[in-house]
Parts: sequence; structure tokens; C-alpha cells
Amino acid sequence: MPTASWTARQYIDRFVPRSPPGVGTVDGFLAGSPDTPLTGVATCFAASQDALERAAAEGANLVVTHEGMYYSHQEAEPSAFAGDPVVRAKRTWLERSGLVVFRSHDGVHRCRPDLVTEGLLEALGWQRYLEERLPAASVVRLPAPAVELKDLIVFLKRKLGLPFLRAAGDPSARCSGVGVAVGYRGGGATAIPLLGERDLDVVIAGEGPEWETPEYVFDALHQGRRKALVLLGHAASEEPGMRRLAARLAAECPEIPAWFVPGRRTLSLF
Repeated sequence: MPTASWTARQYIDRFVPRSPPGVGTVDGFLAGSPDTPLTGVATCFAASQDALERAAAEGANLVVTHEGMYYSHQEAEPSAFAGDPVVRAKRTWLERSGLVVFRSHDGVHRCRPDLVTEGLLEALGWQRYLEERLPAASVVRLPAPAVELKDLIVFLKRKLGLPFLRAAGDPSARCSGVGVAVGYRGGGATAIPLLGERDLDVVIAGEGPEWETPEYVFDALHQGRRKALVLLGHAASEEPGMRRLAARLAAECPEIPAWFVPGRRTLSLF
């Protein structure tokens, strides 16, 4: 039963970050009726069917997801794969469930500071080392003595619960200046200026094209410059931000339960 007189639309309008009117955005309702009275709210990184089913089983009837449901960032149409059997089965389950799904991608990134980046800094315990916030990254200055890259990787895996990550660089290189860029911000346009112009030692990002920043790091190493790149994975870098959003929602509207639903790993090493 609904626990208060909030509808999904009222709740989103009041508490969930959204892009300003008239600004191009992928944010918006993806499924269900916005006028549904709420019983509970779950946040997640990606609206996989697994995550949606778990959210519903835990009592949520509104899911706030960072990424879309049908395997494309823009999702200008309900689905570019409308005839696909996986898409059809997922849509059928959603219609039967009555679940409301809202996407908050641009809104949380356009917060100042970026809520998703802040979530990753919080998860790593690095807020106190923050030196500068840039539009697409944050600059962190780790305390002396500078940590070796191989030890930084161990730290990241432990703090974020990652079975693996990918990195380019000399494992013994010392890292003090760190660029933190979540999601798909590991490409050259964001990462290379951090390593070059700002002379940071390492960029930690979600993902990016393999032929851009990794090749830059490879050339830097060839020239004797000890630069490094660490790729956490898109989900691993942004899930802490959606966890942070859930905590914020629970604090701002305590009468509606709100919680985070973690995703399951979609890729394995063989």
C-alpha cells in the first residue's frame, strides 16, 4: 500500500535532480504512470531486468535509474530493437509489474558539484584531498608519501569491491596527483589534458576508447614520462553516485523509503 500521498511525478519534481526546461536531455519517465502513488523508491545504475525485479520485490514501485532500459544512451524511440525477443519480454514484464521507471542521467551530472563524481570521491574517502572541481573531473592530491600505482590499484579494488580493473602505466610509478572522472570520461578529450597540461600522475575513470588515452600513456612511458590510467568500468565508477542519491532522497523525504539496488557484474575475465 502507498505510505504517503506522493505520486511518482510529484516526488520526481520535488526531490530528483533534473535538467532545466528547454535543455536537451535523456532524462524522463521511461515506464509506468507518473501519477502512481508511491510505496518505495529504489535507485540503480542501470535498469536491467534483474535490478528492476529486485527493486519491485523489495517494495519499490518507482525506480530512478542512471542509464536507460533498452541498450542505447539516447533512446530517442522506445527501443531501436522493438522486435527483439529480449526487449519484448522485458517490456511485457514491466507492463505487468506496474513499476514506474524514471531516468536521472543528465540531472545528477549537472548538479554542482556533480553528484556522481562526489559519490565516487565519498566511496574512496577522498573528499578531504580534493584540490579542484572541473566540469568533467575532479583533481585530488593524495598525501605524502606518494603511493605506487600497483598499491593504488589494490586500494581501489578493495574500496569498491572490484574483482578486477584495467590499467596502463608503470606499476612502480608514484601517484600523488589524481584526476577522477566517472563514466565515459576516460577518453582523450578529458583525460589527456589532466595528464599533460595539469601534469597529474594518473587518471581514474570509468571507461573510454582504447585507442585514445591508453595510447597516450603508452607513448608517455616510451618517452620516460610516468603517466598512468586506471579504468574502473562504467558501472563501478557511477554506482557510488546513485547510492549517494538514494541516501539523499531518504533524508529529504523520510516518509517514502528509498534505497540503492546494486547491479550485478555483466563482464567476466576468462
